[in-house]
Formats: sequence, C-alpha cells, structure tokens
Amino acid sequence: MPIQILFLIVAAITLVSAVMVVTVRRMMHAALWLVLSLFGVALLFAMLDASFYAVIQLIVYIGAIAILVIFAVMLTRRVMDDDAVQTTKNWWAALIAVMIVFGGIAVTALAWTRLQVGPGLPPGDTILLDFGQALIDPQKYAIPFEVSSVLLLAAVVGAIYVAVDKKGGKG
Repeated sequence: MPIQILFLIVAAITLVSAVMVVTVRRMMHAALWLVLSLFGVALLFAMLDASFYAVIQLIVYIGAIAILVIFAVMLTRRVMDDDAVQTTKNWWAALIAVMIVFGGIAVTALAWTRLQVGPGLPPGDTILLDFGQALIDPQKYAIPFEVSSVLLLAAVVGAIYVAVDKKGGKG
C-alpha cells in the first residue's frame, strides 16, 4: 500500500507542475515547472518498473530538450521581461479539445485493461526488445539521430543569434 500512496503523490506533483507550465506568466518559471513535470514522469516510469523509459525520459527530455528551452529563454532576455497577460479569448475551445482528448485516453485505457491477454509471446519476441535493438542498430537510425543533433545545434545557434544585437552587443 505505501508504494501506491507514493505513486499518487508523484502523480499529483506531476499534474500540478504540468498545469503550472501553462498557467504561469514568466517563461523561465514555465521552463522550470516543465523540468519538474518531466522529472515526475521519469519517476512514474521508474515506479512502474519501466527503467528504460525512465532513463530515456531523463536523458532526452530533461537533459536535452528542457535544458535547451531554459538556455533559449535565458539568452533572449527581452522575452523574460514580458509581463503581458497570456490569455486568449478562445480558451474555451482549447478546454473542449483537452476534454475530448482526455476522454479518448480514458476510454482507451479502460478498454485496454479489459482486453483478454492470449498466450504469452515467445521469449525474445517482445516489442521492447525489438525497440532496443532498433535503437542500437547503426544502419537503421543513424541518419535520424544525426539529423536531430544538427537540429538541436541549429536551435542553439539561432538562440545565440537572437540574443546578440546587430551591433555586436547583448540584446
């Protein structure tokens, strides 16, 4: 029972931080809430004995994307000083879309738990094993990996270009 309570606490912290990502006014605060939310997801993966996904969550999302967002926000100081109200007149449409997506996920999750599991797959014929082998196969995903690293490099260079003024000084 204590692990279930810990799971619910981590899930609640993850949900609250995800809501804070979209409700806080400052972009830097939103980026930090994003890091906490992604870390909560990694903890949930770890609690579900999905250690591979937990490590990928830490390395890819927190270690790369969230830090890149934080650097981009820090390099563009003008964006950090914006205190304008960040609401839209059509917030209700977004709320309806979110409720539809959440309902679809809930129905799918409930239907998934009711599925009858047939005879087990033979050893070595699992989706996770195939996924892991595809990730380490250099002929399969070497090009997309290199393209994504060039994309991240271009994003960093673009953030530096935006941060530096045309006269050569900081913005």
